[in-house]
Amino acid sequence: MLGFSSRLLWRCPAPVLLDLYHRNVSDSHLEVGVGTGYLLDRARFSSEAPAITLMDINAHCLASAAHRIARYGPQTVVADILDPLPQIGPFTSIGCCHVLHCLPGSMAGKARVFDHLAAVLATDGCLFGASVVQGDAPRSPPAQALMNFYNAHSIFSNAEDRVEMLEEALTARFHNAAVSLRGCVALFEASGPRSRPNFPTPTATS
Repeated sequence: MLGFSSRLLWRCPAPVLLDLYHRNVSDSHLEVGVGTGYLLDRARFSSEAPAITLMDINAHCLASAAHRIARYGPQTVVADILDPLPQIGPFTSIGCCHVLHCLPGSMAGKARVFDHLAAVLATDGCLFGASVVQGDAPRSPPAQALMNFYNAHSIFSNAEDRVEMLEEALTARFHNAAVSLRGCVALFEASGPRSRPNFPTPTATS
């Protein structure tokens, strides 16, 4: 995801995402949808021993990412971000990179993940991430073709995702929200949750 596609098709290369991490990552961090652990492996923390929690629905991805950043001794949690989260946190930074466009359903339905993440975000914390969008986002014919293929095979579910929808979902939930486009990737940063819902707290798996 962070190689050929990001650089040549989505037009949002890894250094752009790393800048997002460098601006926002903290020493009490939750990473949602861990991928390969590439970004966390290269992120700059202010401490040599940050407290990092990795969360994903896929235990194999968690194990691989945890191994990659083993020097930090990360905690791992198997959970579905579309459901209320286990009793964890609060965290002063939460990364959610290239997750939303993989979640099923409309942006309105996906947006409940922001409610779940707000519940484990510290009052002075920041939620940030990136998602491939469509709508008016600029994209080449090859980029559109790959998105169509991914949507047809349930790898992506972003046919109706728009940057305006993402911004609306964030501003409804956070006092401070910024969304920008780089290629067809929406980069977002949000802080100051407007409310903290009290969800049931299922048991964490770690």
